[in-house]
Amino acid sequence: MIDFHCHLDLYPNPDQVVEECKKCELYVLSVTTTPSAWNGTSSLARNAARIRTALGLHPQIAHERLGELPLFDKLLPEARYVGEIGLDGAPEFQPHWQKQITVFEHILAQCVQAGGRIMSVHSRRAAQPVLDRIKAFPGAGTTVLHWFSGSTKELKHAIELQCWFSVGPAMFNSAKGRALISQMPTNRVLTETDGPFVNVDGVPLMPWDVDSSIKELSKMWAISEDETQQALLNNLRELVSS
Repeated sequence: MIDFHCHLDLYPNPDQVVEECKKCELYVLSVTTTPSAWNGTSSLARNAARIRTALGLHPQIAHERLGELPLFDKLLPEARYVGEIGLDGAPEFQPHWQKQITVFEHILAQCVQAGGRIMSVHSRRAAQPVLDRIKAFPGAGTTVLHWFSGSTKELKHAIELQCWFSVGPAMFNSAKGRALISQMPTNRVLTETDGPFVNVDGVPLMPWDVDSSIKELSKMWAISEDETQQALLNNLRELVSS
């Protein structure tokens, strides 16, 4: 199983979560929300071969952590994965929109200079501005749009830009989410949870809860769950080798 977007360091018991991920043989991308979280979060995966840590600066706190960009630049050579980064167009973050753009464009430019990275990108209510900047920085690497919730037209644009997509249980809980997933190229889809931020019945999702998404994808793709898991694993291998 694959959880390509979760916040391991934000669980109340991250070491226990890591041990369970190891038992489940889960492939995990552990994203960070600030560069200052990098060292501590990376240490969680020190003895977990299938867990990778991404270096990020979350758009919702970009205005508060603008001063950490020099630290991001310093740490980037150590990170093959970058995330969580992006833009958030929700009303409560509109006052900080320009600072979000400054941070996102800086990170993309740094990724270009570093030779490209695999990036887990947030685009809530900001799909087109995110895609515009992905297009403007073609050498930044491979974009994996986390929990994509844009329009069908924006999805088509993302596909044209060779973006990938990570989808989780929350997306399958809405008609719009299911419709978007059904139109994504099956060879560019990975599973995620966004735990512990996402809750089901008041309980934070754990990385192994991607199992429910595998079941849903199996139905959508009209193949067995074993075939779905193999397809997702093939996708991960293709992404990592790109």
